Amino acid sequence: MEKNIALIPGDGIGPDVVAEGVNVLNAVAEKYGHKWNYTNVIAGGAAIDKFGKPLPQDQLDICLKADSVLLGAVGGPKWDNVAPEIRPEKALLGLRGGMKVYANLRPAVMWPQLRDACPLKDEVVGDGQLDILVVRELTGGIYFGERGTSEDGKTAWDTEKYTWEEIERICRMGFEFAQKRRKHLTVVDKANILNSSRLWRKVAEEVHKDYSDVTLDFLYIDNASMQLVRNPRQFDVIATSNMFGDILTDEASQITGSIGMLASASLGDGKGPGLYEPIHGTAPDIAGKDLANPLATILSAAMLLRYDFKLEKEAKAIENAVNEVLNEGWRTGDIAGSKIGEIKAAGKLVGTKKMGELVVAHLK
Repeated sequence: MEKNIALIPGDGIGPDVVAEGVNVLNAVAEKYGHKWNYTNVIAGGAAIDKFGKPLPQDQLDICLKADSVLLGAVGGPKWDNVAPEIRPEKALLGLRGGMKVYANLRPAVMWPQLRDACPLKDEVVGDGQLDILVVRELTGGIYFGERGTSEDGKTAWDTEKYTWEEIERICRMGFEFAQKRRKHLTVVDKANILNSSRLWRKVAEEVHKDYSDVTLDFLYIDNASMQLVRNPRQFDVIATSNMFGDILTDEASQITGSIGMLASASLGDGKGPGLYEPIHGTAPDIAGKDLANPLATILSAAMLLRYDFKLEKEAKAIENAVNEVLNEGWRTGDIAGSKIGEIKAAGKLVGTKKMGELVVAHLK
């Protein structure tokens, strides 16, 4: 198989972790007889520095013509004072909207080897087998709604708006994933306050008629946030809006041990490329210092192979390689937990490049 992959290293640790993702993808290509052609795309703060805007149209066009897109991270305090309309994060909104990737899949999985990094008590986590999939709506809601600031600068507004179609396609995806998992879908909203959330409930109940084998329930966002730390094992698949999904997945990342382990896939109708990225930020304080955890990016590359290229065996090979590396006790600082001293003494506290090399070695 020969495919074209657009790479968006971005800012901060983005280039560090994307480089290791590419090394792993190359190892897969070598082992299984594939060929990947890469094209670099400049977006985020790096694009502001070079072009004066976070996502020039010609850079977006490269992504649209590719078979898949792998992103590092964008943003950082360097660009805090730029005009709101050209902030680095606008690149993310531009990519999601331009690529029409409306569903963000964020698996929050606790690797058993990282139980020590989880802040929750043993009686809450149980055997440590946490596996939650959040399906977050990505191209609507408050992040894309009408917004403004009054002339005197003393009033500002952002509008939460959803259509039936936008909600339905997310609910259907949530139900379909639930059917393949533990047959339980939770829709998270704020229906006691928001009209848009009441529409989410109405649509979910209507779509549920096509998935009668799946249990459907609803939680308000405040209760869901509490339940994630009180009893995370009750969740299977969560479907929710753009902003609520953004918040819940960061919370889930800490429950499972580290935000440095969580991959994501942003998918559309299957007619164009998907967008794959770790859910962590740019961490500019450790950029270029060989300290960042590349595993979330490497696991995002596995999702790329699974969803865009339909290469399940190759995706599983990457995940198995990561599992073996963790089994052997190798850790970056963020996933060392309270045993960091012991891990360092054993010579198994490693940096970005070494962690990537270890995954590649297991693949080969």
